[in-house]
Amino acid sequence: MSEQASDLTSEEQALIAAARGAMAHAHAPYSRFAVGAALRLTDGTILTGANFENASYGLSLCAETVAIAAANAQGRLRDIAAIAVAGGAMDVADGRDVITPCGRCRQVIKEAQDMGGRALTILCAAPSGEAVARHRLDDLLPHAFGPGNLGIGG
Repeated sequence: MSEQASDLTSEEQALIAAARGAMAHAHAPYSRFAVGAALRLTDGTILTGANFENASYGLSLCAETVAIAAANAQGRLRDIAAIAVAGGAMDVADGRDVITPCGRCRQVIKEAQDMGGRALTILCAAPSGEAVARHRLDDLLPHAFGPGNLGIGG
């Protein structure tokens, strides 16, 4: 659902600001498309990630998976409460198109959602401007395969 950043809570605005800030750390020399992601954990801690490309392309890491892996490395995978993602072309001074996680990232987020036992909202934003889209993961990835399909509960 599209909305304006000014309609978000201060906590949600801070999460988007953190995702936009993480974009500055993107290693995207091939696509020139910087993406930043920010996770809010249940205790309010914010972790970030940026995309990290590789010359072989297939080994590149998306910002969302980098951030989720950072949470997991700290033993906090089950504590992810909200996600924000922002990104756009590095060569465009004022990009205002809202992006959403790719399919692979949606699947990785599904794992975090199921392990945490809570529905995750994903705030999607452009690198600048007021436009924001709020999505539930279950809407972005309907009929998903997850831990429950393997008999593994959260």
